[in-house]
Amino acid sequence: MRYVKKVVEYIKNTQVANINSISMLVGNKDYTYVLLNHLIKRGYIKRIEKGYYTIYEDPSLIVYCLKPAYFGLQDALSFHNLWEQETCPIVITTRKVRTGIRKVFKSNVIIRRLSPKYFFGYDYYKSGNFVFPVSDIEKTFIDLIYFREIRDELAEKFKDNIDFKKLKGYLKKYPENFRRRVLKLTEKLRFNNKVGGF
Repeated sequence: MRYVKKVVEYIKNTQVANINSISMLVGNKDYTYVLLNHLIKRGYIKRIEKGYYTIYEDPSLIVYCLKPAYFGLQDALSFHNLWEQETCPIVITTRKVRTGIRKVFKSNVIIRRLSPKYFFGYDYYKSGNFVFPVSDIEKTFIDLIYFREIRDELAEKFKDNIDFKKLKGYLKKYPENFRRRVLKLTEKLRFNNKVGGF
């Protein structure tokens, strides 16, 4: 079939490609669907999510299907080497998608939704052959409190790793009652001598 090599190479280079970008490459949307079904049946590519395709079998690639999105919470702690327990990928997105656990390449992935006004505080980190968006340490700390998943053993891991100036800057974007919740926790962990008032 025409375009097979071209499309496979494109998907390989982009890691995850959506139907619209592939259609632009092929030039005909109807033919694109036929071509993609052929490539899936032959095992050249895989469907990772409706309308998204890859040649790799890595469930973490789902983050690129849910943009804007980043990896966060306990998963981000693992990226930053602050969490030794095994965890499945946790994607935080602003998209209006079904949240909770879903199967991606036979692995569990957790999807959480966040208001666009709180979508910030992430960077790109290399993991294996890929580069993924991951919340930084300060935003991970805030998100754990925001989603009410903070526990003492988790909070302790932040004591010597947080940039308190950055944390204070992030907290300015949140309501006063939430800032008080964070302050209460930092006082409990004896962060207050470094953080100061919010």
